[in-house]
Amino acid sequence: MSQMKPSHHITSQATNTRLVSSVKEARDRLGQKHGAERFEYELLLMFARNELTASLSIPLFAVILALSTTIWAPISHIVSWLGMIFITKGIILILCRRFTSLPRKDLNVALWRRRLTIAEIFYGLAWAGIAVIASQTTDQSAHIFIFASFIAVISIRMMFASTVMPLVISGTVPMTLALVTHFLLLQTPFYWAMAAMAIGIHAYLIFLMSGLNSTVHAMLEYRAEKDVLIGKLEEAKAFSDDARKRAEEANLAKSRFLATMSHELRTPLNAILGFSEVMKSEVFGPHSNPTYKEYAEDIHTSGDHLLNLINEILDLSRIEAERYELHEQSVKLIEIADDCQHLISMRARNKGIEIELIEEQTLSPLWVDERAIRQVCLNLLSNAVKFTPQNGKITMKIGKIEEGGQFLSVEDTGPGIPKDEIEKVLKPFGQGSLAHETAEGGTGLGLAICQKLISIHDGKFSLTSELRHGTTVRFEIPKKRVIAGMAPIANPFSENWDEEPQPLDPNSKEFEDLTAQIQNIIKTRQIKREYYAERDDKEQDAPLLKLKTAAPTKK
Repeated sequence: MSQMKPSHHITSQATNTRLVSSVKEARDRLGQKHGAERFEYELLLMFARNELTASLSIPLFAVILALSTTIWAPISHIVSWLGMIFITKGIILILCRRFTSLPRKDLNVALWRRRLTIAEIFYGLAWAGIAVIASQTTDQSAHIFIFASFIAVISIRMMFASTVMPLVISGTVPMTLALVTHFLLLQTPFYWAMAAMAIGIHAYLIFLMSGLNSTVHAMLEYRAEKDVLIGKLEEAKAFSDDARKRAEEANLAKSRFLATMSHELRTPLNAILGFSEVMKSEVFGPHSNPTYKEYAEDIHTSGDHLLNLINEILDLSRIEAERYELHEQSVKLIEIADDCQHLISMRARNKGIEIELIEEQTLSPLWVDERAIRQVCLNLLSNAVKFTPQNGKITMKIGKIEEGGQFLSVEDTGPGIPKDEIEKVLKPFGQGSLAHETAEGGTGLGLAICQKLISIHDGKFSLTSELRHGTTVRFEIPKKRVIAGMAPIANPFSENWDEEPQPLDPNSKEFEDLTAQIQNIIKTRQIKREYYAERDDKEQDAPLLKLKTAAPTKK
């Protein structure tokens, strides 16, 4: 694994570098000059693709026009003109094909635009040749036919070249000039009007193509902005994936560290607590100096505090890693609350605090982890005693909720918590501003562990508080964890076996016996599973034990 991590980091760095370069390139394209120079390559590429896609449309139109003009024009002139059209069109297609085949980095966009502009000028001059051929006839219908044909060709050429305005002008102006010159040389007002009409139509088409060109520019700008956004999203995703992997590695390292340190710390702590307990209790006789007894009490208290801190950190780490296993059984919430009240009552009496327990007598048992619920109750009562001043009062309520579940709440008359600090105290190691002034020392893990333990039971945990009016902490256990009354099985040998069975009372002795039987079955199955798991582990470790036993020991 240690050899694979560097390659993984190198790969992720290379991916991030490529993403950064692509985003930078897109930003540079957006930050360049305005107008046609901004997306010059894309515009020329669109023109080239349009020409290659419709490579046969204009030549076919030229063939149809040539066949039509054979009525009033010499065939040799028509064939020569048609040859010029094919040659110039072939040059444009060759240039467009080469332009699309070359990679962008090897292209000189200005040079290629100049080449295509020159090719368009020659192509427009080739089309202007039909006006020279039409000047040899005096048929009015032939002149009108040439006018309509020129307008159609100019419109088609403008549509194909609308992405690059210099190509629009260089390809169509020679045709319009040839048509206008042709009509002016006829020296007839009617043809002069047609020449003016040709100029007006050409100017109007240029105006339309300018608007279409602006639309194309806007489309390219939106596409470039979209590319930038996609690049940013990919960059953020790559960074988040990298951060997630680092967080997973850190979390794994934390779990390994806690697993190792729990054993390394608990072993000496047990010795410290045990020997300090012996010294504090003066089991082997009184101390010659009473100060030693006080030191032993301080050592025992500090060691016990450190052990509780380690246990809380380990519980929190197991819950966060989703490795906290619930050992569920039938438990009465009122019994857990009563036990916790007795455990805390001595500390409460020392401070003159009254603990009142308000309960409902008809509560059904719950299918929960007794240790977890007991830990939650003890934490809530312990916090209440900490923060409640002398001669205060703590009220613990247990009852049903509307949805069918059960709740437990602990209310004290302490200083309260500011509303903006409630979210903070529910987080690990979070403590309110008044905790350092009015309460005993703590780690800030109790409420976070309680909240997560209730969440594992699919319950709800809430804390409400108001300054100088105390704090109320409440948790709810859902209905699905309430053990309702079970209907007994009818005895077929009884005289009244066909009568409808009556449900068991949850507070009756029969119900308790049945619950105890179910718990014994579950415990028996759990012991069997642990036995077989331990046996499998021993079978897997047997070869290693043999190797260790067979290895010679060095003296």
